[in-house]
Amino acid sequence: MAATEKPWIKHYAGFAEPETEIPEGSLTDLLNEALQEHSDKTAVTFYGRQISFQGLGQMVEGLAGALHERGVQKGDRVAVMLPNCPQYIVSFFATVRLGATVTQLNPMYVEREIEHILWDSGAKKVIVYADMYPRVKAVQSETGVDEVIVVDLQGSAEIQEEDSLFDDYLKSASGAAPGVEIDPEEDLAALQYTGGTTGLSKGAMLTHRNLMANVSQTLDLFIDDQSAFSNNEKIVGVLPYFHIFGLTCVMMFGIRQGLNQLLVPRFEAREMAELVKREEPVMFAAVPTMYTGLAALEDLADYGFDRIRTYNSGGSALPVELARSFERKTGKTLYEGYGLSEASPVTHFNPPFLGDNREGSIGVPIPSTDSKIVDSETGEREMPVGEPGELVVKGPQVMKGYWGMPEETENTLRDGWLYTGDVARMDEEGYFYIVDRKKDMILASGYNVYPREIEEVLFEHPGVSEAVAVGVPDEYRGESVKAFVVRHGGSATEEEILEFCKERLAPYKVPKSVEFREELPKSTVGKLLRRVLADEAEAEAASPPSPS
Repeated sequence: MAATEKPWIKHYAGFAEPETEIPEGSLTDLLNEALQEHSDKTAVTFYGRQISFQGLGQMVEGLAGALHERGVQKGDRVAVMLPNCPQYIVSFFATVRLGATVTQLNPMYVEREIEHILWDSGAKKVIVYADMYPRVKAVQSETGVDEVIVVDLQGSAEIQEEDSLFDDYLKSASGAAPGVEIDPEEDLAALQYTGGTTGLSKGAMLTHRNLMANVSQTLDLFIDDQSAFSNNEKIVGVLPYFHIFGLTCVMMFGIRQGLNQLLVPRFEAREMAELVKREEPVMFAAVPTMYTGLAALEDLADYGFDRIRTYNSGGSALPVELARSFERKTGKTLYEGYGLSEASPVTHFNPPFLGDNREGSIGVPIPSTDSKIVDSETGEREMPVGEPGELVVKGPQVMKGYWGMPEETENTLRDGWLYTGDVARMDEEGYFYIVDRKKDMILASGYNVYPREIEEVLFEHPGVSEAVAVGVPDEYRGESVKAFVVRHGGSATEEEILEFCKERLAPYKVPKSVEFREELPKSTVGKLLRRVLADEAEAEAASPPSPS
């Protein structure tokens, strides 16, 4: 069978069309349609506070008006650095309402990372959670940010005179913002920053149509009866919305389907179990580390997890044994998919309506998505069925390119195809399997970590002569970072180096251990051989401890 025959299409029969009908409008149109259809229904529940769709719409208009009066225009960038909370949803939709672009900022970022993204994106405003406010202020002078808006959930934030509290800002507009004409295919909705082999995060440019398409595409394959999820039922919002998985598959789903989003700023297994018992949600999306935490609860069955209709997993590979354990405890299937920031994110999924969740598979391409396996050397020759190669995809969800990086864009987008860098294979039924991940990337708790960025920080330490960072298996995080270091002068300690990294990297990027070596393996041209060390670390992690 030729791979070009698209064998996955037959799985759609009776459930979904091969091509998704994508709404023509913008994300503002998506919200407005939801406001009209679900006006009095609950849009958000946050620590006992409920906000209706109508109330959410009013907040969006208020913030849009205030941002407009403070100078935000179409094409500008507004950075949002918030955990899951109502203010995040309001900030996102108020920004795109003006034709501006949301710059996504992970609240765990440290000053160095914040400065790069604010400078690179050219953001004019930052909407930030109070706990992260000092970090933003520390780097503001090195960026183009002219105003910081602070979300203070505790009512105790102290801010500088030139900045504003979110609630006051929301009420400050003297009138509504003017209407803005949006070209969904060209106008950017979000800059989704993702790690890069250069060691610097790069902004995937996602248009209104990219996100609108991916919501429609994924729903077409994810839910066989969409009317069953449209009666203001509840969806768990624990996946971070600053992460593309949470943004599309929870926040946008919730708005589109008229669901009540149960917003959770931070995952904690026991609190999550209590929320499920109390609120009885019907949809639950999470990364494998969250499912690991839940599966560890001995009394999981007592909390009503068996009543949740649909579970899906993404962000990193789902271990087969974890899926089995979770399914044994809940009696429900845990469906795995695949995506990446550059594709808004979903490209493949195991459709629930097939009743054929293939272990270890990322599923089949979603509607309106083409996918193939090409040779890893040139990327031009399509591989036979069953043979591994680089996974490439094409579809309306694929990004416009990387912000300010034409060479990176040209290398990643070729003739409309997105080269993922992941090694995969396709079976005769059209199911895809990831064989290996991007050459050097580490997946820690669902987040992409690129070794080059860790190594650059390590090299800044005066006691480090050479350094390599690799991923090692971690039962909870999936992978954690390990550093191999050659000392300069021989005096640096592991504790000293780890503390140095903690001050310069987000927590999930900080190495969990440091191994000192007299020398590191190199190629004949002097290139450090990261793969050799990664293989050694993996083998060591897999070996049982020797008897004492």
